[in-house]
Amino acid sequence: MPSNIPGKVLKAAKTLIGKQPAKKKADKYHFDLYKRYPITLVKGKGCKVWDDERNEYIDALAGIAVNSLGHCHPRIVKAIQKQAGKLMHVSNFYYNEPQSDLAEKLVKVSGLDRVFFCNSGAEAVEGAIKLARRYSNIRGKSGSILSMDNSFHGRTLGTIAMGKDKYRNGFDPIPTGFERVPFNDVKALKNRVSEHTVAIILEPIQGEGGIIPVTKEYLSTARQLCDKFDIPLILDEVQCGIARTGKMFAFQHFDIKPDIVASAKALGSGFPIGAVLAKENIASAFEYGNHGTTYGGNPLACAASLETLKVIEDDDICEMARVRGEYLMTRMRDLSTNWSAIKDVRGMGLMIGVELSFPGADVVVGMMKRGVLSNCASDTVIRLVPPLIITKEEIDKVVDVLVESIKEVEKKQ
Repeated sequence: MPSNIPGKVLKAAKTLIGKQPAKKKADKYHFDLYKRYPITLVKGKGCKVWDDERNEYIDALAGIAVNSLGHCHPRIVKAIQKQAGKLMHVSNFYYNEPQSDLAEKLVKVSGLDRVFFCNSGAEAVEGAIKLARRYSNIRGKSGSILSMDNSFHGRTLGTIAMGKDKYRNGFDPIPTGFERVPFNDVKALKNRVSEHTVAIILEPIQGEGGIIPVTKEYLSTARQLCDKFDIPLILDEVQCGIARTGKMFAFQHFDIKPDIVASAKALGSGFPIGAVLAKENIASAFEYGNHGTTYGGNPLACAASLETLKVIEDDDICEMARVRGEYLMTRMRDLSTNWSAIKDVRGMGLMIGVELSFPGADVVVGMMKRGVLSNCASDTVIRLVPPLIITKEEIDKVVDVLVESIKEVEKKQ
């Protein structure tokens, strides 16, 4: 239990220990799919959340890079409340104002031309690869979509076909028409792309893969190859997009423009929404009836997303992410000097990975006990993707807790 809880609150919390009705119900009725930590979160504000035992935590995971403006941002809450009192859902057989306004806004901030709305990151990636196949098929081309080793694009059958083997195990037969190449290996990419390639898809920063940024040379090469063979370059910015890296989109750090971008997570500040953005010539490959959705682009989700983008611009959240990310990484790099427990500190903006020389699961538990929520990606990497509004003082607490937890586990190695 976190040590920062006042005595009277701690005493009151002890009367609740062991009850956890939400945990008991979930354990009995929910599919047993998640290795959940034994806490039930009931409230959030800013960068902090509280559990049903009144314990306070700094949320350095932010719903896995979702709550980039923190929990219950007042402008987002107000926008949702206002829209919920007017119109929450209509079919895409009709126009609605929040959807049209959001499409216009996304085109302006991305530099792309068209937007399709869905409900999640996996749906956005599915829409992206479906669009790429359509674009290639109408040109008489049939072949493979090229993805990267160590990638993660979602958990549908189509998206697991492009990612890590561990997510594919047990789901054969896996859809065909996908191949993988080593990430950031320019020579391997050049050797694999041909006139039979349908598209290239990659994450500008591999998230689940361990916070591994793409190199400028690799992304530039991918762009050149796509231009040469007239195939779409798809960027999965589900996790790294929407101000996370210090730019609205991660690709804006590089001198390239993708043909298709998949977006979700932080796009709705916690309200489910996804989007496929594309250049006009690619988007035009879709014709009436080729794709669609029931809930995608509903007025409520779009109102939340539109206000999210406005807050990001009004409060200069991109710059905030850049500055505070540099501070966090500098602190960790300084502390990791000559410390064998930490192999690397990497990332962009506030998407940061601390690679350990041993598995990080126990470190995550240690951090939770000390009042900080985090996550372990790719077995040995502590993933830090806190709200972009996190303060310097909160960053210091996260770093101190991380260091304490690493030292505790290191002693047992």
